[in-house]
Amino acid sequence: GTASVFVGHPLDTIKTRLQAGQGYGNTLNCLLTVYRNESVAGFFKGMSFPLASIAVYSSVVFGVFSNTQRLFSQLRHGDPSRTPGLADVALASVAAGFVSVGIGTPIDLVKIRLQMQTQPYTKVNIKPKPNVPGFPVYRGPIHCFRTVLQQEGIAGIYRGAGAMVLRDVPGYCLYFIPYTVLCDWTTPDGCISPNASSVWLAGGVAGAISWATATPMDVVKSRLQADGVYLNKYKGTLDCILQSYQNEGLKVFFRGITVNTVRGFPVSSATFLGYELSLKAMKRDQTETNP
Repeated sequence: GTASVFVGHPLDTIKTRLQAGQGYGNTLNCLLTVYRNESVAGFFKGMSFPLASIAVYSSVVFGVFSNTQRLFSQLRHGDPSRTPGLADVALASVAAGFVSVGIGTPIDLVKIRLQMQTQPYTKVNIKPKPNVPGFPVYRGPIHCFRTVLQQEGIAGIYRGAGAMVLRDVPGYCLYFIPYTVLCDWTTPDGCISPNASSVWLAGGVAGAISWATATPMDVVKSRLQADGVYLNKYKGTLDCILQSYQNEGLKVFFRGITVNTVRGFPVSSATFLGYELSLKAMKRDQTETNP
């Protein structure tokens, strides 16, 4: 999980600015603008909170996915170690998606607020908060979390949760299923587990597919969670979808799709590779300790 944050956060910042910011045009222009105005540090804004919490987040999501598969194998075949079918993988992915929303929504909210707090806002018929755009509102992740909790309550911390459910539940299905299928396909007969190159390729392709298809709801989630730094523009998920479509057309929901897809490959490769190699290392230690 930690590896995935280091690999993916700069592109995540670009993706968030494209989806929820104003005046960037395209990916290259956004990248150059961030670098020109905020230097290299601008690409790593909001990284400390995901970095500190990603271990718990990844452990729970992958743990729920793996243990749900084992549960289904036990219920269906009486053997938890039996290879699950695609239906079991799909159900386990859905369970992982729901759990990820409960843990990931506050993490994403803080990350996006920190990424977006230096951005100018577009004038709308809503009175802005008494903060000056272009100057930081939050001093850091803890201050951001505490401020949102005090000003907006629990509902504020979980702002965008509905959009995240619509993104993550199908998104995790298109994450774990392609990974499982590709690993099976690229693993030679007779091998118990996939090798590192198979994991790297399958994880990268799965991440690219998942993030590309999740982009429309990712745009909605980013806008909902960025909303509130200087003003409150959206009443909820449906209102955000309608306002975005009315103001910017259908193309708005595909903002950042290139960055999402490109970023999805190395991030997911790092995630799955770290996961599989960690499991192998722990299993080897267990074998050595308990022959």
